[in-house]
Amino acid sequence: MAPMSTRLEGKVAIVTGGASGIGAATAKLFVEHGAKVIIADVQDELGHSLCKSLGANTPIHYVHCDVTCDSDVENVVDVAVSKYGSLDIMFNNAGISGDPNRFIATSNNDAFKRVFDVNVYGAFLGAKHAARVMIRAKRGVILFTSSVASVVGGETTHAYAASKSAVVGLMKNLCVELGEHGIRVNCVCPGAVPTPMLNNALNMNNNQTQHLLSKVAVLKASILEVDDIARAALYLCSDDAKFVSGVNLVLDGGYSTTNMSFISALNSHTTNNNHAY
Repeated sequence: MAPMSTRLEGKVAIVTGGASGIGAATAKLFVEHGAKVIIADVQDELGHSLCKSLGANTPIHYVHCDVTCDSDVENVVDVAVSKYGSLDIMFNNAGISGDPNRFIATSNNDAFKRVFDVNVYGAFLGAKHAARVMIRAKRGVILFTSSVASVVGGETTHAYAASKSAVVGLMKNLCVELGEHGIRVNCVCPGAVPTPMLNNALNMNNNQTQHLLSKVAVLKASILEVDDIARAALYLCSDDAKFVSGVNLVLDGGYSTTNMSFISALNSHTTNNNHAY
């Protein structure tokens, strides 16, 4: 493996949704490992604040970018190339959870479309504009943020589950097309992680979210954090993963390998019967 301090030395990376949550943790880690980073986001204040916190001499730059706007995405790729000379990594991380309503009969049509616009169309645009640069260079990495919702059903909204499944399908298709040009394409697939987006969706604070996730986790004594996802992204974007392509790397502590509904019902039944005597 490459020395830890040089795993992305000289690489140029764009991180969409990089002003907060998983994106911010990844942007910081990429910089620590030698990358020049462009944060693309609509959260201007957070984006500028993150860059400022890392120091004026740090090779990190913020660009306002609505990932659903073709010209915005094209611009951020052009900025990366003009400012740093190339584009080696495109991390399509921006995403929204959308309307929390889980019932199909009362789902809001516009809210459903909005989730697809950001999570799928935005990822498509990021890949499209990155590819035009990477194909010429005959190298590069395109990474998407998927979700455990792409491998298990019934635990999130229809829009979010469908959009994250679509991202995995897009990744697989691009893996085949772009492999011919030496470009690797993968997904990092987090389980539930305490981020502002999840906390808001659950209407909980960070500690409450962590407590809930600990209760349902298969892997105990550990909590998935944004830094864990950032480290997975670092691996997938580094030369240590030089032959890894077409992978939806699941980070859920084994949660998606099982269905605990039967055990939960059995435990509840046993407890209720014991209380009856």
